[in-house]
Amino acid sequence: MSEFAAVPAPTGHPGVDAALGRLDGLDGVETGAHVAVYEDVHQRLADTLAALDQHDQQ
Repeated sequence: MSEFAAVPAPTGHPGVDAALGRLDGLDGVETGAHVAVYEDVHQRLADTLAALDQHDQQ
């Protein structure tokens, strides 16, 4: 990773940590390829939040 890259601290939630872990592989990858990873991470986090909301409503 570059000296400016921040490594996210573990959240303790496996789904969130797995989604954020996808960002680790972006260093050195052409920026055009980042979009698909960002979209995937966003979708994973949105799905995790939706699952938490459903769990809270039950």
